[in-house]
Amino acid sequence: MAGLFSLLPLLGAAFSRHRARLFFTVASIVVAFMLFGLLGAVRFALTGGVEVVGQDRIITTGKVSIIERLPRSYLTQVRQLSEVRQASSLCWFGGIYQDPRKQLVVFAIDPNYFSMYPQLKVSQAGLSDWQGDRAAAVVGQALATQYGWKVGDLIPLKSNIYRRKDQAVAWPIKVAAIYSADDQPANTIFIHYDYFNESLASGRDQIGWVVSQLKHPGQAAQVSSAIDALFANSRQETKTSTEKAVAQSFANQIGNIGAILTFIVTAVFFAMLLVTANTMAQSVRERTPELAVLKTLGFNDGAVMLLILSESLVITLLGAVVGLGVAWLITSALEPSLHAVLPFFRIPPSTALQGLVVAAGLGLAAGLVPGWLAMRLKIVSALRAV
Repeated sequence: MAGLFSLLPLLGAAFSRHRARLFFTVASIVVAFMLFGLLGAVRFALTGGVEVVGQDRIITTGKVSIIERLPRSYLTQVRQLSEVRQASSLCWFGGIYQDPRKQLVVFAIDPNYFSMYPQLKVSQAGLSDWQGDRAAAVVGQALATQYGWKVGDLIPLKSNIYRRKDQAVAWPIKVAAIYSADDQPANTIFIHYDYFNESLASGRDQIGWVVSQLKHPGQAAQVSSAIDALFANSRQETKTSTEKAVAQSFANQIGNIGAILTFIVTAVFFAMLLVTANTMAQSVRERTPELAVLKTLGFNDGAVMLLILSESLVITLLGAVVGLGVAWLITSALEPSLHAVLPFFRIPPSTALQGLVVAAGLGLAAGLVPGWLAMRLKIVSALRAV
């Protein structure tokens, strides 16, 4: 330990030798790890919701495609299973408000839906108002803020999928409540399924999928198989999976994006490794006589190697800490404005820890060859070259 502390003055002298070169080397590392942190936040924003979905909920969809519609009677049969605590249906509405180019997320649901999702925070008074008015809706806070909606407003919603049997252009809905959510975007509108179903010109008594809440989460696989067996060999067979598995399937659709991010970070780190290794190699060449003097004074080969590796580690770790810190400041500044669409836009602790481990590895790799050359340095040859 005493020998390690004796190297500190030498490290300070090495860093003060070429301050401009040190600055640009550290700056390149800062940029690399700032990018690493930001890309880690993007990856977490796109996939983070997979880890927070309910473990006690399963989703039943069409076997061929998630957009395949199912008979409403499927919901009744699922509710009759002894292992199911409660179940609700969802039907995609395809909502349009004002601008037909911007489609809103609108679902027709059953009255018990919110009891299955406690993370959707609705006041009890607002929920009672919604349940008591078939033409009412529960609106996400993000949408309410975007369009200036408030409780009591009447909103004409159009659909790019369905038509009303009375030939009316829109479904007038009243905002009964505004919900918020901590772990997902509050950008959805929920309307009553009965109100929606009874107004359709065609395609009535059909749903998009069934969400079931289980009495015992450990029975998810067993109950999923039982549900699919109910509708086996029917005209519309089903596929039932845990909510986490469904969320993961959506996340897998952006797997290529994850691969692209990994490739970008790898390329940046490789370039950073070359820059740092070049800096260390130049430093060793310039200090060849000094290193020979150190050996003459009694510093052994291991101490010289440790000195070079310590320089490389300090440079990379300093750049990594600053870079990750800058990325944290950027994500913290952007998170409030992006929360409605990317509620997980932040750098997870695992990414920060991974960044520090990578920085240590790159620091060792960058200093290994220059350190080995310094360790192998012959005192007589080095002093003769002065």
